[in-house]
Amino acid sequence: FYRFIDLFMPLLYPLEWSIAKSVFIMKNKKEYIGVLSILLICLVSVLSSCSRVSKPNEKYYVAAYVWPSCHDESLSRDVFWDEGEGEWEVIKKGDSRFDGHYQPKRPLWGYRSDSDPKAVEKKIEAAVDHGINVFIYDWYWYDGQPYLEDAINKGFLGARNNDKMSFYIMWANHDVYSNFWNPHRYKTDSLVWTGVVDQPNYEVIVKRVINQYFKRPNYFKINGEPVFSIFDFPNLVKSFNGLDGAKNALDYFRKETVKAGFPGIHFQLIGWGDWDTLSPRLCDEQYMENLTINEVISKLGISSVTAYNWGGARPQEDYVAWGAQAMQVQNNWDKTLDVPYFPNVSIGWDDTPRKPYLGKKDVTHYNATPQSFGAYLQMAREYVQKHPTQPKLIVINAWNEWVEGSYLEPDMRWGYGYLESVKNIMSGKYDKYTYPGDEN
Repeated sequence: FYRFIDLFMPLLYPLEWSIAKSVFIMKNKKEYIGVLSILLICLVSVLSSCSRVSKPNEKYYVAAYVWPSCHDESLSRDVFWDEGEGEWEVIKKGDSRFDGHYQPKRPLWGYRSDSDPKAVEKKIEAAVDHGINVFIYDWYWYDGQPYLEDAINKGFLGARNNDKMSFYIMWANHDVYSNFWNPHRYKTDSLVWTGVVDQPNYEVIVKRVINQYFKRPNYFKINGEPVFSIFDFPNLVKSFNGLDGAKNALDYFRKETVKAGFPGIHFQLIGWGDWDTLSPRLCDEQYMENLTINEVISKLGISSVTAYNWGGARPQEDYVAWGAQAMQVQNNWDKTLDVPYFPNVSIGWDDTPRKPYLGKKDVTHYNATPQSFGAYLQMAREYVQKHPTQPKLIVINAWNEWVEGSYLEPDMRWGYGYLESVKNIMSGKYDKYTYPGDEN
């Protein structure tokens, strides 16, 4: 023990140890060992305290949506993308509509499949290294079966390093129209699938989500409750013939989650906004049944609201102007809700690859830079700081919405610029410049 200490301490604290040996006059070996023991206990205490110091980003959850379309599946090939690489097929065919219009988008990492675990391992490393610690996977169920699930099942969960970050599911229960996802294959907007489900399908979904995802150790939870986000509130209501039926459906999901060993489930709704008034909006009034937003949320047991993107405000050519309106929508949600609202930051908007008829006025192209995005991310960080009773969750659209022009992944125009903005902002280096009491 004595020889161990005499070797160990000089390596860590050479000067301090030299002074200590000079100051303490030892009468015998027993006394020497006693003093050494005290010093060792102090050292262990100091090192333990150091290990408990939080890193700047540990208290923040920065979550990016993942649009899982860029891989080959038999159903995708049959219905939408028959060239064997998923929606990369459409992204590659993007064309410039005006001077300076960056199309097609070109990924720096190449057109890798999002169901390839090797490719996803690189994405996870890049995400975590730059401060993104949660992926929110868009998750689909159509015609009695899952759709685009290979991205999460084979890609993310197959990645050897997936335990480095958390993930959760957003049930993207919206309708799908033919020419929306591939205008080169279809010339009409006929309905391909509806997001409405019946009770038997819903019960299969509940069982699948709990067993396949909730039980994963890195599934994202708030207060121990798995977070389950729902994209299309009207389709939820239509699926169960009104709010009473929707309440029963969510109660069933909650009961099954508790039976699986969890304290409950954290239901999260995607909220929108009225483009004219910028007021909060869940859906058309016909689905609200004359109730207020808070009454609907209370009735259904919803735990939080967030946004998928800045779609609550009308997209504009000027990114900064669009963001300013989106912040008004966010603040109006915050003033309205009795439950937490989690802020969203969007990167851009350009869905011209899907819509041949769009032009310059339909694309967000002025001031759409990593720096402007970073400024809005700083505002989101300050928003969560001003809401200390709720989890510090910020959602970003998106990790890889290439076809809509909103992605963090590096490309040939900005390189790693957007990821570097996240890293800079989430380091907290700009927090000291915030004025107390500022309202975003």
